Amino acid sequence: MTLAIATLPLLERRTLAESAYAHLRDLLASGRVAPGEKLSLRDLSEALGVSVMPVREAVSRLIADGALEVAPNRAVRVPVMDGRQFRELADVRAGIEGWAASLAATARSEAQLDGIARAEAAIRGAERSADLGHAVQLNRDFHFAIYGAAGLPTLVDVIGGLWLKAGPVINLDLRHSRDRLTAGHALRCHAAALAAIRARDAEAARAAIAEDITRAADFIIDKGGLPSG
Repeated sequence: MTLAIATLPLLERRTLAESAYAHLRDLLASGRVAPGEKLSLRDLSEALGVSVMPVREAVSRLIADGALEVAPNRAVRVPVMDGRQFRELADVRAGIEGWAASLAATARSEAQLDGIARAEAAIRGAERSADLGHAVQLNRDFHFAIYGAAGLPTLVDVIGGLWLKAGPVINLDLRHSRDRLTAGHALRCHAAALAAIRARDAEAARAAIAEDITRAADFIIDKGGLPSG
């Protein structure tokens, strides 16, 4: 059993399939499993403290979501993307998540603005932290604080699905290296997004989040960590 799987929390006995689905979504979106990594139903069920049945149901849903796939040997694994596929996903994310940020700029409440500001300050404070896994969580908190302020739960669900596919690449990269943080692009884009949302400038908020996503994709592709398309 891999360390990432072994650290999954035990589930309560109610709504087991839903709970398993939620925890496995988080496992993928947070980059705790790598592209190409195989997932054992038995290991997952043991880690979550449930039978294989709810885990199988959750995995089937994730396969339908495109977040997992069945390899030719019938093993379940995290999909591997090449550079072209990752660029396409980043372009889609930039469009949709940028739109969500533009909506948040005009729809946000003062309480939501305070939450976005706290999340931005937290990720800034993690720049020199030794805990890169915590930096990943803070980055997600910042983005989804913005998307939640857009006021469209369906849009947040769509974005969550995109992060399921992108997470094993973008967050695995961040978990293993602070280069993206120290390069300054992410922190600058985050600060610009916060300033735009504070000023209720929808276009500037859209541009800041779109640039954040595009810059991260450029950084990962330029590092050569993805197969060529």
